[in-house]
Amino acid sequence: MTKLLIIYTGGTIGMVQDASGILVPFDFENITQNVPELKRLDYQLQVISFDPIMDSSNMSPDTWVKIAEMIRDEYAHYDGFVVLHGSDTMAYTASALSFMLENLAKPVVLTGSQLPIGEIRTDAKENLITALEIAASRHADGSPVVPEVCIYFDYRLFRGNRSRKYHSNKFEAFDSPNYPPLAEAGVHLKFNSEDICQPGKASLVVHTRLDARIASLKIFPGITEHTVRAILQSPGLKAIILESFGTGNTCTEGWFVQALKEAIGRGLVILDISQCVGGSVELGRYETSRHLKEMGVLSGHDMTFEAAVTKLMFLLGQEYGRPELERMIEFNLRGELSAGTN
Repeated sequence: MTKLLIIYTGGTIGMVQDASGILVPFDFENITQNVPELKRLDYQLQVISFDPIMDSSNMSPDTWVKIAEMIRDEYAHYDGFVVLHGSDTMAYTASALSFMLENLAKPVVLTGSQLPIGEIRTDAKENLITALEIAASRHADGSPVVPEVCIYFDYRLFRGNRSRKYHSNKFEAFDSPNYPPLAEAGVHLKFNSEDICQPGKASLVVHTRLDARIASLKIFPGITEHTVRAILQSPGLKAIILESFGTGNTCTEGWFVQALKEAIGRGLVILDISQCVGGSVELGRYETSRHLKEMGVLSGHDMTFEAAVTKLMFLLGQEYGRPELERMIEFNLRGELSAGTN
C-alpha cells in the first residue's frame, strides 16, 4: 500500500466554522472525518501538524528548514509527501524546498485552497485529493511520476520554483508563466512527462543553511538616487535582486550606474530579473542593459522573483567563494531557469 505523509502547516484549507461562525483550524489528525472521500483512496496516510499552525504570511527560512527536516526524517518511510500550506507564500516555500532538497527522488506536492474545507463551494477537497493522487502516482516500474517539488492548485500541477500566486480571489490562484504545467487534472490525470525532472541515483541531501541577508530594488521611472543608495547601502547586505524593465534594462544615468558599481565593488551580489511576468533577462541586448553586464551584474534569466529570492538565500548559505557563487547563481540547479544548463 502506498504510504503518504501529509504535513499540515496551516492555511485556509484547514479551517472550519465553529458554533459562532468563526473560522478555526481543525485537527488534521482526524482528516477523514472532514474529507470522507479519502477513505476510498487505497493509501496509508499519516499526518504531522505544525503546533501551532502558521498563517503563510509568517513563513520564514526557519519554517522552510523545519519542513525540509520533517521530509528528511521521514523520507525512507513514505512514498511521497503532501504539504498543506497557505497560498500567499506557497511559491516561496516550494521554491526554497526545491533548492534545499538536493537529489530529491520522491514527490513533494504543496497545495492549499482559496476557501475553507468546510465551505460548500470549497476547492480544498479537490486540491487535497488530487495532490495525494499525484504524490502516489507511479510508473509501471514503480518509480514516482513526479519526483520533484511542485504546486497543485485548481486542476494544474506546476514546478514549484516556476510558480507564482497571480490572483487573490480566483480558484486558479497560481500560474507558471515561463514553464508549462507538469500535469493537468481532467477526467484523467495527464502528466507532461517530457517537462518533469528525472532524479539521479545519488542519495537525498538536505541543506538547512540559508542566508536571508538580501533585499530587492524594484526600479521605476523617477526613482531617486537617495532611494537607490539607501537600499544598496543597507548594513550587512550580501545580495540585491534588481527588478528591471523588459529584458533587464535600467536607466543609464551616471548616478545610477555609479551606485551599482560601488555596491559591486563592496562585494554586493546584484541579480537582475525582469519585472515582466513572462520572458527572460537578456543582458547586453540593449544599450540600457549593456552597462549592467559590463560591471558584473548577474542575469536571472527567466526566474520568478520567488525563485530568485530563495536561490540566493540557499547559495549564500553554502558560503561559496565569489567566482563559484556567481557561476551557481546563473546555473540551472533545479529547473528554475531555462538557461545555464551546460
